[in-house]
Amino acid sequence: MYQLEEPKYFIALIVIPILIVAFLGMYWWKKRTQKKFADSFLIKKLSPEKSTFKSLLKIVVLSLGLAFLVIALVNPKMGTKLETVKRQGVDIVFALDISKSMLAEDIAPSRLQKAKQIIDKVINKLGSDRIGIIVYAGNAYPLLPITTDHGAAKMFLQNAEPNLVSSQGTSINDALELAETYYNNDEQTNKFLFLISDGEDHQGVDNAIVANAAKEGIKLYTISVGTEKGGPIPLKRNGKLIGYKKDRQGTVVNTVMDPKMLMQIAEEGNGKYLNGNNTNSTVSAIEDILIKAEKNEFETKQFSDYKDQFQWFLGIGLFLLMIDVLLLEKKTKWIQKLNLFNEK
Repeated sequence: MYQLEEPKYFIALIVIPILIVAFLGMYWWKKRTQKKFADSFLIKKLSPEKSTFKSLLKIVVLSLGLAFLVIALVNPKMGTKLETVKRQGVDIVFALDISKSMLAEDIAPSRLQKAKQIIDKVINKLGSDRIGIIVYAGNAYPLLPITTDHGAAKMFLQNAEPNLVSSQGTSINDALELAETYYNNDEQTNKFLFLISDGEDHQGVDNAIVANAAKEGIKLYTISVGTEKGGPIPLKRNGKLIGYKKDRQGTVVNTVMDPKMLMQIAEEGNGKYLNGNNTNSTVSAIEDILIKAEKNEFETKQFSDYKDQFQWFLGIGLFLLMIDVLLLEKKTKWIQKLNLFNEK
């Protein structure tokens, strides 16, 4: 396992493409200028030792050297020891609706982005709790297995978009059934499922599935996003609005938030319904729920004793820069004899 101590320095890698563009520009300018002076045959006669290959090799070596120096600045650290630690917390699974109706912008910036904001801020409040993420539309899919890696959870969350699922619709039943497989019943008795949706489920919810989840000890909380007035579903290409979703009759579809089903699920699932349109109050309510929950002890494995690895990259980078300095643009006699690079 590794860590990056200063990832902000990766921005310095932009120097490499700038360097390559400058080299190509200079190469093109030289060729153009030389043509004004004499034809290519005469140029070769005047500078017989000039090697185009060596010029390309120098820019490649220089670029690699700079890349390794940048990585040295970032300072990768390697975990050298895997140890088992004991933590206290609860298991939390978020089931996020990513159907196209969640793209509606009746709540800013959109229903889906509002849902992501809620989850992201809740993750920031967590301690040693474990977290998992499910996404669903026409079907449910595991986005992130239950883990203590909150950084990974936030990263995977950003990728939750409607194009992740092949079939559209809203199947809350599938999400509930998949969520039941996320928990380890032997380790955890406090299991929370937060289902975030606009409540627009055309298939309906099977009460037996909700009852079974409650029987398994899962506390089911539902969070609605959107307004009952609703709004159209925007269609975008490369971030630009190109229109709105229409039905078969050509009428713009107006999708509304339906809290009734979500309220029913929460009531039957021993949980609570929350209106998620106000991010801060929703996050505070969830935090209050989790603070009051009894924490269970569980074991997890993690790497420790992270050691700096920058010295390897620094050494390789300096070595490559030294090679670049010593590497002349003249043809190499012994390589010329071998004719490896077809240098005439």
